[in-house]
Amino acid sequence: MPREQYLYTKEQLFDRMCMTLGGRVSEEIFFGRITTGAQDDLKKVTQSAYAQVVHFGMNEKVGNVSFDMPQPGEMVLEKPYSEETAQIIDSEVRNLIQNAHSHTKKLLTEHKADVEKVAERLLKQEILSRDDMIELLGQRPFPEKATYEEFVEGTGSFEEDTTLPEGLKDWNVDRKKSDESSGEGKKSDSAGKTADGSPA
Repeated sequence: MPREQYLYTKEQLFDRMCMTLGGRVSEEIFFGRITTGAQDDLKKVTQSAYAQVVHFGMNEKVGNVSFDMPQPGEMVLEKPYSEETAQIIDSEVRNLIQNAHSHTKKLLTEHKADVEKVAERLLKQEILSRDDMIELLGQRPFPEKATYEEFVEGTGSFEEDTTLPEGLKDWNVDRKKSDESSGEGKKSDSAGKTADGSPA
């Protein structure tokens, strides 16, 4: 099974927002009108934007803070921040969503012909396989850690590369040396005692 991912960068979250907005933006580009079909997508995008600004400290204006927000259904008696901060948060959330919408529209406009290819094929067959997508769009523009066959069979490697950057590779060398020295000292003390603990 593929590994689950729990940590996301700011850029990854932005890309996920763009992906979620794909349906709404496609309506605008191909039909010139919008429908209620994107309601759930807009809800997810809004929640993600607020989380980035309010919870994850990913906004320069709001800063590295994390506010406790009420869960769905809970009564809000008092916000954990001032009205001025609330206005900044709302403004930054709207800007973030607008940037994601603009970026998505730019991408889909540039690749409009590819989207039309996929749509036309979907009219002929309900489900598109990986081979169908490669045939329509070509190979993926980035390397993959495992082949599709390995993924399906569960034999692929999804291990994450945890190699440290050059500047951090020696961060705990002194600690390791200290632990090794301590371990050798204990061995020496142990070797100098008899079975009953008295000096040899």
